[in-house]
Amino acid sequence: MSITALDGKRFAEMVIQGANHLGANAKMVDALNVFPVPDGDTGTNMNLSMTSGAKEVKNNVQEHIGKVGMALSKGLLMGARGNSGVILSQLFRGFSKAIESKAAISGKEFASALESGVETAYKAVMKPVEGTILTVAKDSAKRGLQASQKSNDIIEIMEEVLKEAKASLKRTPDLLPVLKEVGVVDSGGQGLVFVYEGFLAELKGEKLPDSPEAYPSMDEMISAEHHKSVQGHINTEDIVFGYCTEFMVKFEDAKLAKHPFDEQVYRNDLSKLGDSLLVIADDEVVKVHIHSEQPGDCLSYGQKYGSLINIKIENMRQQHSNIVGETQTPLVSDKPQVHKEQQEYGIVTVSMGSGIAELFKSIGAHAVIEGGQTMNPSTEDIVKAVKEVNAKKVFILPNNKNIIMAAQQAADVSDEEIYVIPSKTVPQGLSALLAFNPAGDVKANEAAMTDAMQHVKTGQITFAVRDTQIDGLEIEKDDFMGIAEGKIVVKNKDKRKAAEDLLAAMVDEDSEILTIIYGEDVTEDEVNALTAFVEEKFEDVEVELHNGKQPLYSFIFAIE
Repeated sequence: MSITALDGKRFAEMVIQGANHLGANAKMVDALNVFPVPDGDTGTNMNLSMTSGAKEVKNNVQEHIGKVGMALSKGLLMGARGNSGVILSQLFRGFSKAIESKAAISGKEFASALESGVETAYKAVMKPVEGTILTVAKDSAKRGLQASQKSNDIIEIMEEVLKEAKASLKRTPDLLPVLKEVGVVDSGGQGLVFVYEGFLAELKGEKLPDSPEAYPSMDEMISAEHHKSVQGHINTEDIVFGYCTEFMVKFEDAKLAKHPFDEQVYRNDLSKLGDSLLVIADDEVVKVHIHSEQPGDCLSYGQKYGSLINIKIENMRQQHSNIVGETQTPLVSDKPQVHKEQQEYGIVTVSMGSGIAELFKSIGAHAVIEGGQTMNPSTEDIVKAVKEVNAKKVFILPNNKNIIMAAQQAADVSDEEIYVIPSKTVPQGLSALLAFNPAGDVKANEAAMTDAMQHVKTGQITFAVRDTQIDGLEIEKDDFMGIAEGKIVVKNKDKRKAAEDLLAAMVDEDSEILTIIYGEDVTEDEVNALTAFVEEKFEDVEVELHNGKQPLYSFIFAIE
């Protein structure tokens, strides 16, 4: 069997099987995370990102491979979560850009597109680290180019790509010391290998023993109680655009003669009618997703270009009321609709735990996105939050190193003026927010907020999910670990003792203020005992207590 030309339909099946195979093995990818805390989310993030891309592909299957590639790129971009998901989206963004004008591609063009994807991904990362998914993608693409010089058979080229991807994956511990120390390969690279395995199986007409139906959806992974708590952070009446509106327009020549279709104009016009807008077009149809207060206006506008098909309109206020158990918001109200005036500055931040969210709001955050170690918000989540803030200039505080790239990508795709302050921890985010001056200009605020992060030390108490050795410590499953500035410095079977040891290692003669944010697993007695320890041990240090209600981390310390 030989394939020398790849069209859109076959490529779509490759994407779908690649996504299914990754999804079936996402937990294995999660388990490869080298840091022994419950942040096993690389597989989850890559799976959610790839699933989003595959979903768009399923809705845009056609012969033209360039258009299928564009759908994949769009779906990946808007669903990208965490660093791994963002890098994956960039790999296929560059790939799709290289083939966007082609109806079908040859083996050489396929290999060249993989190389273009690598170039795009490397450009997207400020400080590329070798021994990661980037290296696996780079090495395998290079091998693909070499293979394309000898053969135009896409199956043979993909076999070489996959072979080198696996070989490169095995070499990742030699490039990244922490991988060798723990004894694992790079998790992101492993995720990419699963995608490539799915690609090759589809090209060869094989089906891998995976079934996406066997794995829970995102809604199933999040408990009903968690959904309720997340939705409970907003009030039903605060929903500005109440109707989730989806429809497709099938183009009609007679209408196009009067109103020639221009995708950018179409997108700009619809953007005035709501937010959360997605527009994907090909030669026959245009698909729209928008949150609007006047769905009828959106449909009427679409009819200028053709006939309406696949219409779906949902009342999000009613959905929200059902989730949080509130009284349903009346569909007709005597009160006039009041839209928030656009403000000069907006602050969007990310937090885990309702108590931390309230803390951010109390010191000036306008929108708080639920997220953290095990549930990174996507690019689209961040874009939505920015739009809801309705400000001329918006600062984003990610508060997690795995969310910074998604925030930067949101800044790239959003029409709003966005500035990302690269906070890696909650204490850094709080410190940066306190430094914000609404009377200052953008540059002054950006400098002040970034500088403020450098003057706070972060400590965290969490637990290990398995036995391992890292940072010179032998760690056993369920040990409590004290992490100072990202490095494990203490461990103990006892939570309180681990917290005391960590503070003893971090608080010094220059420390003036200690903020203790305690999590959902901490009892009142534990809080009182730790406070008494601090007051006795560090009598010159001022202590502030906050109930963060965060998962995963029993204590978060901010030391200034």
